[in-house]
Amino acid sequence: MSHEHVSYLELLARGAATEAYDRPVLLARASGAGPEALAELEEAKLLALRVRAELEGRRRREAELSALFATAHDLAGLRDLDAVLRAIVQRARSLLGTEVAYLSLNDPAAGDTYMRVTEGSVSARFQQLRLGMGEGLGGLVAQTARPYVTDDYFDDARFQHTRTIDTAVRDEGLVAILGVPLSLGSQVIGVLFAADRRARVFEREQVALLGSFAAHAAVAIDTANLLAETRSALAELERANDIIREHSGVIERASEVHDRLSELVLHGGGVHDVADAVSEVLGGTVEFTEVDAGSVRRAEGHAVREGDDWVAAVSAGGETLGALVLSGRPDLDPVDQRTLERAALVTSLLLLARRSAGEAEQRVRGELLDDLLDAPDRDRRLLRERAARLRTDSDAPHVVLAARVDRAGGAADTDEGRRESADRRRLGAAASHLAATRHGLASARDGGTVLLLPLGPGESAADLARQTARHLGGTLREPVTVGASAPVRAPLDHPDQVAVAYEEARRCLDALRLLHRSGEGAAAEDLGFLGLLLADSRDIDGFVDRTVGQVVAYDRRRGTDLVRTLDAYFASGMSPARTKDELHVHVNTVAQRLERVGRLLGPDWQSPARTLEIQLALRLHALSAAVPGK
Repeated sequence: MSHEHVSYLELLARGAATEAYDRPVLLARASGAGPEALAELEEAKLLALRVRAELEGRRRREAELSALFATAHDLAGLRDLDAVLRAIVQRARSLLGTEVAYLSLNDPAAGDTYMRVTEGSVSARFQQLRLGMGEGLGGLVAQTARPYVTDDYFDDARFQHTRTIDTAVRDEGLVAILGVPLSLGSQVIGVLFAADRRARVFEREQVALLGSFAAHAAVAIDTANLLAETRSALAELERANDIIREHSGVIERASEVHDRLSELVLHGGGVHDVADAVSEVLGGTVEFTEVDAGSVRRAEGHAVREGDDWVAAVSAGGETLGALVLSGRPDLDPVDQRTLERAALVTSLLLLARRSAGEAEQRVRGELLDDLLDAPDRDRRLLRERAARLRTDSDAPHVVLAARVDRAGGAADTDEGRRESADRRRLGAAASHLAATRHGLASARDGGTVLLLPLGPGESAADLARQTARHLGGTLREPVTVGASAPVRAPLDHPDQVAVAYEEARRCLDALRLLHRSGEGAAAEDLGFLGLLLADSRDIDGFVDRTVGQVVAYDRRRGTDLVRTLDAYFASGMSPARTKDELHVHVNTVAQRLERVGRLLGPDWQSPARTLEIQLALRLHALSAAVPGK
């Protein structure tokens, strides 16, 4: 045997790379070997490479068989389905040499598919992906029940691309993907994938190998389901035995709760009375909650277990109103479950009755306010009687408030109209509730809501407007703008003033929106000289007092000349030098007086908006002083 032939055996023995097999030929050619010797070496090289390929294939098949054997062993001792599926995915990724492998399962209840196990994934979005049935590459595999391979995912138009799936795949950086079905009989229950972040071709043997792993995964899932069904059947048998043993006690409890619930309904009991009665009978703690869990919606009228609690939906007409939650009784008898469900039904009836009464009261409040606005000449005695039935204090000063929801636009016309309609309904409901709690009135009007609310002790119209804007905005979680009128004394004695006050409130509301103060509440007194134009009362004295009242009062107490100094200051173009000439005083005296004015009126008194209001107030003050009797 020649030295070169020995070299090939050494290369085979140490598992050298393919390119190393060219070296003996190159050395022989360099040493001047003849054509026959070189041809013989080429033939030996090809034979060695065939042997190497055969050895590689055998090693690969041994590894595959070993992995499949290990997987079968895992199935034989199945305890944790997640651990078995994770091992299958890890082995598939390792043997196929891909960067990522993952397994998805169909969720018949939700009508979609979700990621169950991922290996090598770095994207949280990808790991939490849920996609509709029939979408993406996996959807095509599930639809055809056949393997599918693509060497460039985003350039492949043979399956349905969606934004959700493509975004997750792009986030993970996947390019080449192989998917094989997980099948139980003729039913596809999921898909097993192997993928790379670069273009690659999956060989037929690799597709077959991944299919073998998929078959193992399907068996694991079927075995786990059978175990779960067996455990469930055993649990049902145990519960049946418990029911038989406790049957007489259960019947007594059911009879007792039936009697107590009937008595509560007949005597006008409330939701919490029902919860207390059921708590006592069932020996746990029952509470009503408005939080609606997904399992409650899926319960279809039955009590369902949530951890150690039992939850029964309180619903009517397809609308979920809340739920009764029983804690402290994790092992609830089936008949006691029916008791909890019956209590939920009684609770829904009580809530519907309360809602109907509330809606009726809201309609009555709205109708009374509509009459005050549209027909103020109605019989005042009848108006007072209607107000008394609503527990409205008609003798207290009231404020009319106009409210609207203000949010950024940008939706399509139909969407915008639908959203505005929904906003008006929500605003009307929130305003009606506020009116009921404050013993006032509320009604939908002019695309918004109008309220007539009594003033509290020491409360001003501006205070009430700001409180109402905060309350309604917080309830709706949208900015609500509120304009308020001046107080109306005993509105039922002066119903004609309510409509006038509403117009003032609307003008104030419009002014706030024009001033880009959406989401705020204000009355005319908050808007300075603009309030004089908006208010029907034309409260000139009030405007003067709010604007320069502290300066006038200071002059009156101290005998100073701040008002005249301000007049001269503005007449001189806000020049201290010209002001001192006008007043015939030293410039330092002017500076001291203006400093005192700043302390009285605030540091921004010389801003353009404030100076305009101050000059107008000074003119009105001078006119008022010139009128006899003032």
